[in-house]
Amino acid sequence: MSDMQTQSTAPDELLFSRVATILEHARGNVIRAINSNMVIAYWLIGREIVQALQGGEERAEYGKRIIKALSSRLTDAYGKGFSVQTVWNLRLFYQTFPDRCAILSPAGRELTSPEKLSPAGRELAPGFSPQLTWSHYRALMRVQDENARQFYEQEAVDCGWSKAQLERQIQPAYYQRILANRGAQGLTEPTRERLPGELQAPQHLIKSPYVLEFLGLPDSPNLHESTLEQAIVDNLQAFLLELGKGFSFVARQKHIRFDDEDFYIDLVFYNYMLKCFLLIDLKIGKLKHRDVGQMDGYVRLFEDRFKVPGDNPTIGLILCADKGEAVAKYSVLNESQQIFASQYLQYLPSEEQLRVELEREHTLIEAAMAEREGDKNE
Repeated sequence: MSDMQTQSTAPDELLFSRVATILEHARGNVIRAINSNMVIAYWLIGREIVQALQGGEERAEYGKRIIKALSSRLTDAYGKGFSVQTVWNLRLFYQTFPDRCAILSPAGRELTSPEKLSPAGRELAPGFSPQLTWSHYRALMRVQDENARQFYEQEAVDCGWSKAQLERQIQPAYYQRILANRGAQGLTEPTRERLPGELQAPQHLIKSPYVLEFLGLPDSPNLHESTLEQAIVDNLQAFLLELGKGFSFVARQKHIRFDDEDFYIDLVFYNYMLKCFLLIDLKIGKLKHRDVGQMDGYVRLFEDRFKVPGDNPTIGLILCADKGEAVAKYSVLNESQQIFASQYLQYLPSEEQLRVELEREHTLIEAAMAEREGDKNE
C-alpha cells in the first residue's frame, strides 16, 4: 500500500469511528426511551385495571372475567405479550408502586409528580428510572418488604445491575445480610460528605455470610484453597458483585518480601469509593489463631509497602468455611478495626437457613459491641 493510500485510510477510519459512536449512543438512547415509556405505560394500564376492579374479593370472579376479556382484546389488537398472567402482573405493578410514577393525563401531560425517600435517605427520582427495564421491575415486584424493594431498586440504578444481577442479589438476601451485619447505617450511601479527617467505617465493606454458589464447587473436605482461589478468579465479575459496590480487582497471590521471607496474599482488591485496599485470605477449614496473626502481618506489611497518601487504612478479611467464634472472641479480631473474619457458603441456602444464620450473626455482633461498650465504661 502506498503512503498516499495509508494517509487517506486513517481519516476514513477516524470518521467512521466517530459516526459509529454517535449512532451507538443514539440507539442506546432510543432503547432507554422505549423501555422507560413502556414501563410508564404498563403502570398506567395497571392503574386503569385497579380502578376498574375496585370492590374487593367479593368481585373476584368479575375481576377474572374482565382481565381475561382485556387480555384477549389486547392480543387481537397488539399481538403477543398480553397474556392473562401479564395483565394481572400489570395490575400488581401499579399496586406495588402506587404513588411512584408521575400521573399523566390521557394526552401525556404531567399532572402530579410525587416523590419518595428510600430507606437509606437517598431521594428516588419521580417516576421510574430509565436505567431499569420492565424485567427489572418484575423482579422487584417479587420483593415483599417495601424497604428492601426500594433499596434493591436504588442499588440496581447506582450499580447498573442487569436483570440477572439484580435477581442474584435478591435471592441470597443481600439487603438482609447488610442489616444483620451493619444495621440500618449500612444502608446509607458510603460516599456521603464527611468531616475533614473522618474515615468511613471499615464495617461498610464487610458482610457475613458471603454466598459463593456461583463458583459451582463441591462441598467436599478435599477442596483446596488454590481451587477456591482459581474459581473466584474465573468468576471474578460475580465475586465483585457479591463483595459489594465500588470494588476493583488488583492482584492474585500478591508477593511481599520481608527479611528474606516471601509472603503471598491470596487476593487484593481496591474500593474506589472508600479509598482503601481489601486483602483476602482464603481458608477452607475452621478459623485458627495463626490465621488471624498472619492476616495482621499482611495488613501491616501491605500498608508499609503499598499504601499511598490519601488511602484509608487497609482492610484484612479472612474468608473461611467456619468462623470459629472462640477464636474471633479471644484474638485481635475482637477489637480490631481493620481485620475481619467472615463465613462463606458454597451453596445458596434456603430462606429459613439464611434467616437462622443472619440471626446468629446479628446476635454475635451485638454481643461483641456490648462487650466493648462495657470495657470502655469500666
